[in-house]
Amino acid sequence: MNSRGEEGRGRSDFFPSTHWSVVVAAGESQAEPEIAQAALAEFCQTYWAPLYSFVRSRGYAMEDAQDLTQSFFAYLIEHKIYARADRTKGKFRSFLLASLKNFLGHAYDREQTLKRGGSHDFLPLDDARAKAAESLFQTHCVSAEPAGEDRVFERTWAEALVRVGLERLAAEQKAEGKHKLFEELRIFLTSSPNPLPTYDDLAVRLSLPPSTLRSHVTRLRARYRELLRAEVRRTVDTEAEVDGELHWLFRVLAGE
Repeated sequence: MNSRGEEGRGRSDFFPSTHWSVVVAAGESQAEPEIAQAALAEFCQTYWAPLYSFVRSRGYAMEDAQDLTQSFFAYLIEHKIYARADRTKGKFRSFLLASLKNFLGHAYDREQTLKRGGSHDFLPLDDARAKAAESLFQTHCVSAEPAGEDRVFERTWAEALVRVGLERLAAEQKAEGKHKLFEELRIFLTSSPNPLPTYDDLAVRLSLPPSTLRSHVTRLRARYRELLRAEVRRTVDTEAEVDGELHWLFRVLAGE
């Protein structure tokens, strides 16, 4: 599989095609630590919010949840937890959630490690990411019941994939000198509680023919679907699983 061809333009050569491979690379690239670090950083940046939201939904305070989430990523890599999972059975998100639940099942030991200063500092916590994750948690925290915890995780996981797809599309548009137009049109790419502007009204404001505006939106939607599909492909083991995972994602985002 050509990871650059299917996962978006301009991706670094060493990024593997699936997140299973990212975890493996981060755990086994000891001879090339910069590669392991970059792989782990990308992985953490994408999925920190869903995992943090789940930890918060277990009743941990914000700072404790941040520390535990940071520690979980280190635990996942250092103890090669990925090696215990059968990649052909279940989704990557299911593997991560089960691993996190097991990790939190020994929360007392984790907390004592953190109190002794044993947290890991090779995964720096970005303040903006931490604030965004807390905002997502506050938005989607529905209950303290087990099903509610899982639902918070699923919702933030789906939104993480959508965010990555939009960020990749925004980067492409910026590289093509179309960033300002993209910011005006991105409202047409995802569901919004606010009413969408009409093409005619927006065309007047942007000094574009309505037909040209429609063409821009059509192309953006098509490219966004490609990028979102590519990101979903990174979370499953085979191409055949992508459509089912996309269907699940849209159901979750729709609140079903």
